[in-house]
Amino acid sequence: MTRRIVTKAVSAVAAVVALLAAGWLAFVPSPTEPPYVFISAWGEKGDGPGQFDDPTGIAIAGGEVFVADARNGRIQVFDLDGNFRRQFGRPGTGPGELGRPMNVTVAGGELYVAEYWNDRIQVLGLDGAHRRFIGKKGGEPGAFNAPGGVAVAQNGDLFVADFYNHRVQRLKADGRFVGQWGTTGKTGIGAGAFHYPTDVAISPNGSLFIADGYNDRIQVFDAQGQFLRKWGGPLAMNVHGPFPGWFATVTALAIDEAGNIFAADFYNNRVQKFAPDGRFLTVFGGESPGRLRHAMGVATAADGSVFVTDFGNNRVTKWRPSQGQ
Repeated sequence: MTRRIVTKAVSAVAAVVALLAAGWLAFVPSPTEPPYVFISAWGEKGDGPGQFDDPTGIAIAGGEVFVADARNGRIQVFDLDGNFRRQFGRPGTGPGELGRPMNVTVAGGELYVAEYWNDRIQVLGLDGAHRRFIGKKGGEPGAFNAPGGVAVAQNGDLFVADFYNHRVQRLKADGRFVGQWGTTGKTGIGAGAFHYPTDVAISPNGSLFIADGYNDRIQVFDAQGQFLRKWGGPLAMNVHGPFPGWFATVTALAIDEAGNIFAADFYNNRVQKFAPDGRFLTVFGGESPGRLRHAMGVATAADGSVFVTDFGNNRVTKWRPSQGQ
């Protein structure tokens, strides 16, 4: 009898171990590419040229790096090696003034800045000249409550992560409301629902990728707005963690020319790379000397380099694929 009980207990333990192993393999993918290599970093805390006070969004255009220097209320511009070129903006609410700029996007020779404190999108020339405002504070269509990021489609339509309104809005170039994903003011974990969305990005085929920040996941919609898929943690159901393919608040997205997605994984202090279909490819940011302390923003350059705003260290880091890729 004792031997039979022991045998059953061993079998039960083996079954549990097998289930755990199967769950691990199902929900924790292994890298299929080597990590990126740290190249350089620049910046420190301060308000002088090349210094930062909470760097957030970042974008690449014309061989230049545009960095949102949030608490300094400005945009700083560098070359691809980190050499300072110019800056524009100052804290405030007027034209050319910025209220905690967040994720930024360059499209059509213009810089689109999501202003978290001013509840608007401000469009600037790449020289910093004010062009126009889009939106105002509120919960009605076309208004915002702390926008976190903006993407621009080829036809000029805007897609805005409307943070506190828990939605993503689609607008015409002049700000006219087209539609939205999510229910205004309500959080949710189902497909098409959000919990503090932080950023949006558009792939080469027109698909919309949304950083569903506090749901610790990414959601994807096709060019017609239909839900395609989501990923991050088990079943992408608001379960955060440090494992590959999981997130602890995703704060920004960037898409390279091949359609691969780079996601800033804020509390995990890293950037994760995914294939266009959501397959996990690799992760980087945890190793010295490029160790990140809260990866906030991410951008890709035409040569394959990846730039990350290292929020906690008040700097920008530059990465490249290893020779094995």
